Amino acid sequence: MTAQSSATAPPTVTADRIGGLALGALGVLAFSMSLPATRVAVHEIDPWFVAFGRAVGAAALAWVYLGLTGAPRPSGIQWRRLTVVALGVVFGFPFFTSLALTTQTSAHGAVVVTVLPAMTAIFAVLRAGERPPPLFWIASLAGVSAVLTFLIVSGEVHGALTAADFYLLAAVVLCGLGYAEGGALARELGGARTICWALVLSLPVTLPVALGAALVHPPRAGGAAWAAFGYVTVVSMFLGFFAWYAGLARGGIAQVGQIQLAQPVLTLAWSALLLGESVTPASIGAALVVLICVVLTQRTRR
Repeated sequence: MTAQSSATAPPTVTADRIGGLALGALGVLAFSMSLPATRVAVHEIDPWFVAFGRAVGAAALAWVYLGLTGAPRPSGIQWRRLTVVALGVVFGFPFFTSLALTTQTSAHGAVVVTVLPAMTAIFAVLRAGERPPPLFWIASLAGVSAVLTFLIVSGEVHGALTAADFYLLAAVVLCGLGYAEGGALARELGGARTICWALVLSLPVTLPVALGAALVHPPRAGGAAWAAFGYVTVVSMFLGFFAWYAGLARGGIAQVGQIQLAQPVLTLAWSALLLGESVTPASIGAALVVLICVVLTQRTRR
């Protein structure tokens, strides 16, 4: 995907809904393995290094991409908006999920991530000026309820809230903000350049923290942990956003964002493959219900 292919002019941003949905689905597929991969990485690598080291690695890739494509520098206003993007998806989500997953499972993290589509839609109203109709909110709530019901029945929700739960909630709020702001900004910069500039903008913070974490706790891990770290660096923090932000820009932040309703179920599937957790027939039923709810959100008109 080139910088030009991910950029769209404002009049056609919400018209290309099929393309937006396809790109959004690709982004969700990439992100769905983020929690299991993070869980594997922080099992052997310091969570501070996982959170900020992945951002540094992705920023290096972003620097190369921006140089090869000759991307123009953002304007002053765009730099300020990129700060919001960085706060949400470069700092907030990776940092708080890394802390949470040192004590919680990725399957448990999927419970809290269930509210991310609704949070993204709320920030789409606050930051991007979108106004989804009532049917959209009803279908969105039904999708959240379906996933939560599945997780409760499957036994993933139990006990009182812990510090890890609050870390996950903070991650979801900041991620929703970063998704909405980035999706809106991608209408001007393109999906690829939006995440690339946000990563480069974050380097004065991410690089010193990553180096400090490496000095305090030198990263020593096996192949599985480093492979997981590579995934969250190259895919979760970099390539996944190429498709995700371009999809939000083209199809509408609130509506394309509802594709994330499928992410918790996908995350549980990846957890089963990577971490040996079982997947019951209930997950298939939940996936079908979520698919119906996603279709309903896409059939509503703004």
